[in-house]
Amino acid sequence: MKKKRLLSLLLAFLMVFSLVGCKSGEKPAESETPAPTASEQTDDKDSKDSKDGKEKDNFTIATIVKLTGVAWFDRMEVGVKNFAKDTGIDAFQTGANTGDPAAQAQVIEDLIAQGVDAICVVPNSTESLEPVLKKARDAGIIVITHEASDVKNADYDIEAFNNADYGKHFMDQLGPMMNGKGQYTTFVGSLTATSHNEWVDASVEKQKAEYPDMELVSNKNESTEDSDIAYNKAKELLAAYPNLIGFQGSAMTDVPGIARAIEEAGKADSTFVIGTSLVSASGQYLETGAIDSISFWDPALAGYAMNELALMMLKGETPTDGMSLKAEGYQDLKLVDKVFYGKAWIDVTKDNMNDYDF
Repeated sequence: MKKKRLLSLLLAFLMVFSLVGCKSGEKPAESETPAPTASEQTDDKDSKDSKDGKEKDNFTIATIVKLTGVAWFDRMEVGVKNFAKDTGIDAFQTGANTGDPAAQAQVIEDLIAQGVDAICVVPNSTESLEPVLKKARDAGIIVITHEASDVKNADYDIEAFNNADYGKHFMDQLGPMMNGKGQYTTFVGSLTATSHNEWVDASVEKQKAEYPDMELVSNKNESTEDSDIAYNKAKELLAAYPNLIGFQGSAMTDVPGIARAIEEAGKADSTFVIGTSLVSASGQYLETGAIDSISFWDPALAGYAMNELALMMLKGETPTDGMSLKAEGYQDLKLVDKVFYGKAWIDVTKDNMNDYDF
């Protein structure tokens, strides 16, 4: 009897052990998620890299101009839109409706908060924007500037040309027009606008060296990029200096404002006005002779070039001396420190103004 009980207990024990062993060795149920294959792991990684690293060029590039609603920067926006169309990149232009550097800085602050990938900016005041540009770079945003060759907190600055050469070019025009003698004056959009000051300084330096009989009066009149202010200052200067015959403008709005004052004073035939502008703003005065010559670079091409350079960096490419961009005038670029210089200025007079309909 005892043997039978022992045998029964032994059989029961063996059955339990067998069931437990079978349970622990079972395969996973078919509904459980299988481990990914090597190829699937690669696909997952590529998908993550594409999202986080934006390898598929899913970038956002913002271009911030000095002032919205003026012809110069309306033209620049054409270039930005062309770049977006050509590349498929989310590229757009924005800015403040005033030339106040603080307002421009606030626009950039907002874009940093939005998390754009790159910022292209034409500063009203390079010095004033340095803190916010540093903040952008600290946030991992690529920063490209234009008309700001002295910028510190940017990856690169790109210029249509060497600013000193452009400024000397103005005196190459104005000096002979005035026969190397008489009073002249200069205008800048802002006393803190790097490019404007560099143009004027180089022009004045050349005047002193090559046209010593010319006299500079009231240097660097500040127009704040406003044609009406340029007009009123020109009126004041004509009243204060009856022998004033030469005018050099820097902001796109300077020379049309000056020309309006000259026409009102009936001095279109006895004065000489040159400077940076566009035919759309100055054409009527080129026709009457109140403006003698304007020079410019196509802001659309400058906008395109800035965005091209930003995209190169976003893709991890290294810009180099001698490289060429697609934008006309920005081939074989010269790199000095972190400033790229093109060869893109254009001179326009009454004779060829119809060739430039912007």
